[in-house]
Amino acid sequence: MGDTNASSKPAPILSVVGILAGFALFLLLVYMVYLPRQSGPFIGDGIRTPEERAARLAELRAKEQKQSHAYAWIDQSAGVVQLPVKRAMELTVQHYSAKR
Repeated sequence: MGDTNASSKPAPILSVVGILAGFALFLLLVYMVYLPRQSGPFIGDGIRTPEERAARLAELRAKEQKQSHAYAWIDQSAGVVQLPVKRAMELTVQHYSAKR
């Protein structure tokens, strides 16, 4: 009679340990898959410091500023041109005003 009482106690303990192990495995899976990871500097483009990124951004903005105020051919055979933004807005207003 003493053996039946002692053998029934390990089963609930094993169940609790199994459930806790399942939760731990689930939390580990969530941590590895879904939570964002810290990342270091992106080395693929060769920019490593904030000063280099700021210099590249300044170059990009200067190039965009120059392009937004210049005429150029995009595709000459198709007749596609690049216009300054101000001139393009004027032509658009003229186009829609003429339709009325």
